[in-house]
Amino acid sequence: MVAATSLRQHALAILLEPDPQAKAQAALALPTAQAPSPTLVLDRGETIALTDDQLGLIPGRPSKPALVSATQVPTRSPFTLEGRAALLHAICHIEFNAINLALDAVWRFANMPDAFYWDWLQVAQEEALHFNLLRSHLQSMGHDYGDFEAHDGLWTMCEKTSGDILARMALVPRTLEARGLDATPLIQNKLTRAGDLRAVDILDVILRDEVGHVAIGNRWYHHLCAERGLDGKVLYPSLIKQYEAPRLKPPFNEAARKAAGFTDDEIAFLLDVD
Repeated sequence: MVAATSLRQHALAILLEPDPQAKAQAALALPTAQAPSPTLVLDRGETIALTDDQLGLIPGRPSKPALVSATQVPTRSPFTLEGRAALLHAICHIEFNAINLALDAVWRFANMPDAFYWDWLQVAQEEALHFNLLRSHLQSMGHDYGDFEAHDGLWTMCEKTSGDILARMALVPRTLEARGLDATPLIQNKLTRAGDLRAVDILDVILRDEVGHVAIGNRWYHHLCAERGLDGKVLYPSLIKQYEAPRLKPPFNEAARKAAGFTDDEIAFLLDVD
């Protein structure tokens, strides 16, 4: 990993790291607002341009898992060891992508308040913890990250919204990642019936933290809307259409969504979408 003196450049260096263990360790070691680095300076006005070599390497990731269309990822029963491992691998892959998403927000978008960068550095740390917890559990089951095929939906939306921070906040944390708030309790029910209580405990940690991550996305989405003089409630459906975001389907975890900052009107919009 290339040494950097800028905190945002350091985030980019971690994003470019292809080894999952090295990436997670580096993300866990990121400075925080409470414990800033004595050597890495947060320069929110810095414009960072990717080199030609970096363009082809972002995000850094290993050769496996093989990436396929979401429709090509096989569905397996969580009531077999292999099926349960495949399910947890899919979540592990989401968490690996989520590290990259948080780091991308830090380096890519200049001239935001300092709190924006500290928020997403914290998210990167917590996503790295989630990845490590899931990977360790996978290894205890005789598998590892990369053993199953995966899809690239999260990063694809990251690329689509690379030119507009408002669209990024709208469609990555508060749309795609918010789906995890809805899906996690359902997955936990299956894992409980399958007898994998360790996985249930790990998902408790992830759900708790993801409420905070979605809240961060909501906060900065509304901050940017206010800054641009836009009505976030009116804008959101048009962004879904413009960027071809996937349609969200019930059931929705209304308690978790409200804890993450969704209003009753926003939840009603989700319920009314045909």
